[in-house]
Amino acid sequence: MFRVHDPFLRAQLAIAALFCSLGFQYATWASRIPAIKAQLGLTAAEVGVLLMATGVGAAVSFPLVTLLMNRLGARRLALLSALCLALLLFALAAAPNYPTALVVMGVDGVLVGALNVAMNAQGAALEARHRRHAMAKLHATFSAGSLAAAVLASAVTAVTPAVTAHFAVAAAVLLLLVGCAGPGLLAEEQPAAAPKERQGRRRWALPSRLTLWMCCAMAFGTVTEGAMNDWSALYLKDVAKASAQLAPMGIAVVSGVMVLARLFADGWRGRWGDGTVVRAGSALAGVGLALALLSGGAVPALIGFACVGLGIAAVTPCVYVAAAGQGARALTLVAAMGTLGLLAGPPFIGFLANAVGLAWGMAAVAASALVVTLCSTRIRWPSRSTPAAAAAGEPA
Repeated sequence: MFRVHDPFLRAQLAIAALFCSLGFQYATWASRIPAIKAQLGLTAAEVGVLLMATGVGAAVSFPLVTLLMNRLGARRLALLSALCLALLLFALAAAPNYPTALVVMGVDGVLVGALNVAMNAQGAALEARHRRHAMAKLHATFSAGSLAAAVLASAVTAVTPAVTAHFAVAAAVLLLLVGCAGPGLLAEEQPAAAPKERQGRRRWALPSRLTLWMCCAMAFGTVTEGAMNDWSALYLKDVAKASAQLAPMGIAVVSGVMVLARLFADGWRGRWGDGTVVRAGSALAGVGLALALLSGGAVPALIGFACVGLGIAAVTPCVYVAAAGQGARALTLVAAMGTLGLLAGPPFIGFLANAVGLAWGMAAVAASALVVTLCSTRIRWPSRSTPAAAAAGEPA
């Protein structure tokens, strides 16, 4: 059996399998929303609530995930949550009614929150131990997992429309990814035990100002990312008056440029530092999109969308690394805010577009990117030579 001997590469591939599994699991059930809607006889409003259940579950998982991180450590929590996410597909396929499906999706959100925190803690620990940047490439594998799930969904539905059969194949892929990840994940290194009184004070302490700035940057960064994926095609069609063939290119441009940028972003981090990359990138995203909206037309819009994909690509990886340097509690809270922004941002843009028009809704997306620029000036970023503090960056 093929074995990777380089410790850094072995751990990087194992953690990448976790990122890939999360993107794969999310895109798997999302691709079958129309079939689940028909199977349960849901209205469009009920489908919206079903999708929000995942976001609610992830947002409220903060206390539980913090406890589990402290009890289990990042390695065991990552493997456990990834395994449960694979098995949860069967529960969703077998859900007999709408209330049961809501519960299943709420649990899915909690597990997504747990895996999100654990795998990013592993990624930050990898950078800390080996003094090499890796987080942006790890986030790129999330997008690769989503793409692979979409291809699999198309292939399986061409053979059979059965949701259960599709989810069974997807679960097998997820279990394979979990099996590949297990041996290479970083072992836990417990810090020296602190006095019980000090531990109690830290457990109930309010988030620091630095943590709140990171939460704000993460929330608005994921609002920008999520809204572009959900509204770019509609903007091209309804506002820029692009053809039906050109309209889907909005999502393709944003996603393609973002994946490509994440493959190179670790090199940028090593050369210029996380803070510079985030500030310059978010400013490029906000200003580029704003100029595209002012110019009007399909071609300027696509250029603006490319600016967003390029500029926002490294924001979440860098903020996760900074949060991991503050400990598991800060990382969990920042991750919860990221999930909330990713899932709540697009509906908010939709409400704004319904009230004042989609052009103003997209202007709000540009403004959210500029908010990230402001927040990034208040965050203490790790130095270029040390991606994260070794002691703080290790999973708790």
